[in-house]
Amino acid sequence: MAGNSFGQLFKVTTFGESHGPAIGCVVDGCPAGVPIDLTFLQAEMDKRRPGQSRIVTRRDEKDQVQLLSGVFEGKTTGMPITLLIPNEDQRSNDYDHLRDAFRPSHADFTWQQKYGHRDYRGGGRSSARETAARVAAGAIAQLLLRPLGVQIHSYVSQVGPIATTNNYRELDFSNIEQTAVRCPDLVVADQMIDYIHQIKKQGDTIGGIVSCCVQGVPTGWGEPVFDKLQADLAKAMLSINAAKGFEYGSGFGGVLMRGSEHNDLWKDGFTTQTNYSGGIQGGISNGMDIYFRVAFKPVATLLQPQESINKSGHPVTLEGKGRHDPCVVPRATPIVTAMAALVLADHYLRALALSAAQKGV
Repeated sequence: MAGNSFGQLFKVTTFGESHGPAIGCVVDGCPAGVPIDLTFLQAEMDKRRPGQSRIVTRRDEKDQVQLLSGVFEGKTTGMPITLLIPNEDQRSNDYDHLRDAFRPSHADFTWQQKYGHRDYRGGGRSSARETAARVAAGAIAQLLLRPLGVQIHSYVSQVGPIATTNNYRELDFSNIEQTAVRCPDLVVADQMIDYIHQIKKQGDTIGGIVSCCVQGVPTGWGEPVFDKLQADLAKAMLSINAAKGFEYGSGFGGVLMRGSEHNDLWKDGFTTQTNYSGGIQGGISNGMDIYFRVAFKPVATLLQPQESINKSGHPVTLEGKGRHDPCVVPRATPIVTAMAALVLADHYLRALALSAAQKGV
């Protein structure tokens, strides 16, 4: 099994390589009758696409989505939805020097060892280019969730040492798209952008954190034991290229608290005074905001010399060529949103199925 599919009832399979003719996905299990807003879908793609600002890769992909199946007269038919995204600006010769060499901290070595044959042009399918298909699928999931009032807000909360508040309630989400770095704290956003420019001039890269707040999820989504909602969110986020850590609710900070401080006490019926649980208890949504953070490592390709090895295990010196992100998090925010939407859409349909079964439908 190659692990190219995600989800149970709302299932997504992605296909294609970074320097192939196209990438895309098939979304299966989406109910019929969901209105498809192509303007919204393309807007989500534009948030992820390369070449959108001076702090991301200059690869010039328009990421115009072609809808091939599963939609008729503007609504889903209940059949598989096929979305195709042509690759238009490949420069494969930028990767000729990697035909027999392994870049440090890339998937080159492990893919070679696992499959015995790899597409070295931009990493092939291990490239973050694959995530464009996820964003397209995630847009369909968001449109499914839209009538329910579910809203997903992903934003950059940290770049290197520069961070905004961890309290999402203090932030204005309407500011997220106001800056190239997608941090809703506009003062901190300017500092982040300046810092990324400094790193880029040095031919280096830097990591960061994408935070996410999901509002409007009702009580009861998620399955106990192995398919807990936070477990599926964690798998979704850690499947994103360069993701290195996931925490939800109080996260690792909770270890500093006592139970008397950490427990979410009830108020006003079925809401809580605090939300250290991050909107999930026992693996099931409790109706409060779901919030989590995803840590991303520095991009592995550097525009400076680094020591590495070739297929024979002999030392070589490599220096990145082509167009690469100095910091991945500005373009990772729509990917985090998409993966959260895919998880929630799947659990929404599972909750519906359980409800129908309980009613004997």
